[in-house]
Amino acid sequence: MLNRLSKVRFLIAASLILLVIAGCGSNNNAGSGASPSASAESSAPASEQTSPSPSPSPEDTGYVPSQLTVQFVPSQNAETLEAKAKPLEKLLGDALGIPVKVSVSTDYNTIIEAMQSKKVDVGFLPPNTYVQAKGMGAAEVILQAQRFGVNDADGTPTTELVDSYKSMFIVKAGSDIKTLADLKGKTIAWQSVTSSAGYVYPAVELKRAGVDPNTDVKSIEVKGHDKGVLAVLNGDADAAAIFQDARNVVKGDVPDIFEKTAALHFTIPIPNDTISVRSDMNKEWIAKIQDAFISLGQNEESKQIIFEIYSHQGYAKSDDSKFDSVRDYAQALQ
Repeated sequence: MLNRLSKVRFLIAASLILLVIAGCGSNNNAGSGASPSASAESSAPASEQTSPSPSPSPEDTGYVPSQLTVQFVPSQNAETLEAKAKPLEKLLGDALGIPVKVSVSTDYNTIIEAMQSKKVDVGFLPPNTYVQAKGMGAAEVILQAQRFGVNDADGTPTTELVDSYKSMFIVKAGSDIKTLADLKGKTIAWQSVTSSAGYVYPAVELKRAGVDPNTDVKSIEVKGHDKGVLAVLNGDADAAAIFQDARNVVKGDVPDIFEKTAALHFTIPIPNDTISVRSDMNKEWIAKIQDAFISLGQNEESKQIIFEIYSHQGYAKSDDSKFDSVRDYAQALQ
């Protein structure tokens, strides 16, 4: 009996020893830093180890509109402009197959904010406003306006379509203001400070003539280039910065406007206005919008509408690189 008990005790002791040895072996493996999962991963063939695929760009997977919101900036009386732009809702809606809502912003900064907050899908942006919107991640240019050139002498159009235009200062006919330097101490009617033709380009050239647009003149801001013309005509300003030649906008109401005012100075050429989309617009929809607007310039009825809005004759595809010179000029204003 005792011998049998001794054998049982021996077997239990031997089993405990084996368990201890097994446990030590397991601890050694853990100490080496290896794990079953790590070993399995390291032994997988190189061809099976794949890196994550790059994320698609926003324009490839981006915003697909169910209704397109289009906004203009006021280059003339805002109420009149909106009435003229309303027919585009049906024309663009028919071309795109979705409802289109057209509106006019109160100023240039408002449309940038609206595009940045995704409340506006398409904006008609002047060059400097576009560059600002692009820098804020709010917009991407897709089209550029085409216009006939303008004769410096009398403001009449040329027969050549161009992708640039000039800004100009006008004064009252017979004014003693003959050069930019003469504007020191005078009152100037400007557009918003983000307007290429209504502020940036003429302000830079005024500054280069030795007159600081911030401290050497009295400034008033008007909404619409036609309002700048009228400010000079009515004696509210000694000069106005306008696009060339915005006097044609008011010629219907003031037939002798060219006799009552005079051109003082023309700036260097400025790239034409843009049609820009919100920065996350889907790539396929960018192409659809481009085609829809280009078609407007190829139909006589719709061509007349876009001419009455901004004097545009048509549209051509564009890209951001064409506005590098605008950035350089904006830098010169600082």
